[in-house]
Amino acid sequence: MNINKTNPATLKITDMRFADIDGAPKRCTLVKLFTNQGLVGYGEVRDASSRTYAAMLKSRILGENPCNVEKIFRRIKQFGGDSRQAGGVCAVEVACWDLCGKAWGLPVWQLLGGRWRDRVRCYCDTDSEGGGRDMGAALKARMAAGFTFLKMDLGVELLMDVKGALVAPLGYLAYMKKMKHVVKTPHGSIDPRAMRGEAYDLFNTSHGFTGLHITEKGLDILEKYTADVRAEIGWEVPLAIDHLGHIPYEDCVALLRRLEKYHLSWAEDPLPWRNVEQYRQLHAATTTPLGTGEDVYLKESFRPLLESRALAVVHPDVLTAGGCLETKKVGDMAEECGVQMNLHMAESPVACLAAVHVAAATRNFMALELHSVDVPWWGDLVEPALVCKNGFIEVPVTPGLGIGRLNERLVKKHACADFPPPWNSTKEWNREWANDRRWS
Repeated sequence: MNINKTNPATLKITDMRFADIDGAPKRCTLVKLFTNQGLVGYGEVRDASSRTYAAMLKSRILGENPCNVEKIFRRIKQFGGDSRQAGGVCAVEVACWDLCGKAWGLPVWQLLGGRWRDRVRCYCDTDSEGGGRDMGAALKARMAAGFTFLKMDLGVELLMDVKGALVAPLGYLAYMKKMKHVVKTPHGSIDPRAMRGEAYDLFNTSHGFTGLHITEKGLDILEKYTADVRAEIGWEVPLAIDHLGHIPYEDCVALLRRLEKYHLSWAEDPLPWRNVEQYRQLHAATTTPLGTGEDVYLKESFRPLLESRALAVVHPDVLTAGGCLETKKVGDMAEECGVQMNLHMAESPVACLAAVHVAAATRNFMALELHSVDVPWWGDLVEPALVCKNGFIEVPVTPGLGIGRLNERLVKKHACADFPPPWNSTKEWNREWANDRRWS
């Protein structure tokens, strides 16, 4: 690519192709948008989503100038939805910003209005076997590596094998464990072949309909776990929690009241994000801060949650919220409501760099999630390699996302066997069509 010989006014999208990789740590679909001037833009479909969400958009953007990012976004955003259903729209939006930046010779953060910071604070997903002291030791290792913000899982998963810690319809817990074993893979992704039938129904049952409750014994265990973690890491470093489990509102109240004394930064996704009134009531019932947002699509969907004043933290994913600009708008709206923004990110370095640009351009940003600190080849997927040093990522100053090229050797090495080879032709999507008008 020679960005110095580009004419942004006549730039056109000519092709869209995909590469599905696994183990990063999840399954990720990387996207290339090709142009008539040799520029290539990089995007990504949300982790554990489907390339089809992006492929169906190809015929709708061929021949368009990718520098008209918002025009393209408004054309295709009707095809996005909650969580992974937004993956295609966001992948295209991110790739268009990459192309726009390369065409005009500017980094994406500059196109979003400029930067508030030249490095982005990160926190990383941390796994640990055993009790709270073990988790505390794992988190201390993160601190020793330079991370200044911590998060851990705390919820029903820790209680599944403890007799008398959970209440559920007889046989339900054994069934949950069986299904979890079926769908789990060694690298943390979800096997799409297994998420069908019974497993699909089980894992798509919302919190209030599972019949699952935490007993006093279970609450004691989770409180002690948190106390042991604090005993290891101290009281100065921020600590958030995630994955409480699909428990009802009342159990969220009981657990979060128990945890108030440990001064958590936030409890993430305790309830389905659509249950705005329950979030408002939960906020009134506990001083433990609440956060949600990784499954929310578009700023208008965030508005009721923010206006409820229930959230301390809004936690969007760039690959679900609507892409770079829409996530920036969510952050600005959160700032008006006095709410901090953090970013969810469990994908490849392509998505990570998109999030870095948004974080740089958003004033009320605090920390970006990393799920791949323990994957040794992850940062090398892009060239130049993406590095998190001492808990921070430097904000690129090169055009677009800051990706010169992908490491095609690694893309090929980690390609999913169940998908077409990386960057195969997608010409079957060139003429996909429907009357997209939503009004008469």
